[in-house]
Amino acid sequence: MGEKLRITLVRSPIGHSFRHRRIVRSLGLRHTYQSVIHKDGPVIRGMIKKIQYLLKVEKISQGEIHETQ
Repeated sequence: MGEKLRITLVRSPIGHSFRHRRIVRSLGLRHTYQSVIHKDGPVIRGMIKKIQYLLKVEKISQGEIHETQ
C-alpha cells in the first residue's frame, strides 16, 4: 500500500501570505497542533514544500493509523 503522512501544523499562518494560509486550509488544518493524515503523493508533497516552515511531517505505517483513531 501507499505511504501515508501525518501532517501537523506547528506554527500559526497568521501574518503569512494569503497563498500559504490557503494551502494550510486545503490540507485540512484549522488549528495549531492539529494533525491530519494524507496519502503521500506529488500534490501533497508540493503543498508541504511550500509551507514546510509551518509544519511537522511524519511518515506513518498502516498499523499506526488504526492505533491513533
